[in-house]
This record gives sequence, structure tokens and C-alpha cells, in this order.
Amino acid sequence: MQHSAVPELAHTRTRPIHWLATATALAGVVALSALLQPGAATAAQEPGQGPRSAPAAAAPATDGVDFPLECGPVKAVVEREATGDLDGDGRPETVAVVHCDAGISTPPDGVYVLTRSAADAPVRLVATLVDPKDRYTVEDFAVRDGAVTATLLGYSSADVPTCCPDTEDHAKWRWENGAFVRSSPAGARSV
Repeated sequence: MQHSAVPELAHTRTRPIHWLATATALAGVVALSALLQPGAATAAQEPGQGPRSAPAAAAPATDGVDFPLECGPVKAVVEREATGDLDGDGRPETVAVVHCDAGISTPPDGVYVLTRSAADAPVRLVATLVDPKDRYTVEDFAVRDGAVTATLLGYSSADVPTCCPDTEDHAKWRWENGAFVRSSPAGARSV
């Protein structure tokens, strides 16, 4: 019999007891880690820790705004609204689609931009993007990436009934050099 220069080690030959011991140890580690979980995470900071940012400004509400519509005996209705920071000042503006509550037919829409200079300042109407006198109905309205987009349904002549707009125009407004500038997005088409 020839002897090796290296003594035979007990762990070089696995036996079922070794696998059982390994499985038991692993199960113990998993069970212990399940019991020793860190505390629940919270988004709130403890008082006096770290910098605090100002709370996000609330967008101006449309309630109580006197929109420049001539509705006669009926009232103006805010059909849709969307918010976003249109002028890059960190405070959101509200863009409202408004029309007279006619009850019948398709009353023309107006699109108005509302802002406020501070949380306690009054809401101001700062721009009219679509004047109701132009007889448009607004579809696919959105505020995204600092721009207002809309599909405007209109009429080719005064003879076209208000129930049935026969033109379509795509518009996009962006705040540039102190005013809203209108452009037509790529792919705009007319009917």
C-alpha cells in the first residue's frame, strides 16, 4: 500500500450526513434572515435632518374663475382641464376647455390658461388659446412636456350646421419669449 504525502481529509468524501448537515444549516440561515428584517422604510425624514424642499405648488383651480364667454342665460362649463408647468417657473398652470352650457347643438369651446404667482395669490386668466368666436370644438386635449396640444374641429363655412364640424386642425402652443406661440404638430391634417 502506498501512502500519499497529503493526509486523507474527511471532507473529501461526501456522505449523506454531510448533505443533511449542509441543508439544515442553509435552512437555519434562511429562517433567521426572515426573522431579522430591518424596520419598515419611510419616506419621511426625522425633524431637523437633511435639507427640506418646498412643497409642490398646487395648480390653479377653475372654480370661481370668470371666463370671457358670453353665455346669456346659461352658465359657462369647464369641460376639461389639464395642468403642467408651461413657462418653466416651477409652478403649474391650468389649461381649461370651457363652453356655454347650451344643452343642444355643439357650443364652441374656449381654451384658457390660468396661473397664480404664489399659493395665496388669486388665480389669473393669462391667455386665451382658442376664442369661442372662432367656432371650434376641442378634441384630444393635453398638456405635456411644457406644451398644450389639441385637435380643433371647425366649420368650412357659416352654412355648416353646428352639429357637424367638417374641418379638423391640429394645434400646439408653447410658451416662448413671454407669449404662447401656436404651431401645428408634425402630421397635422385637415378633413
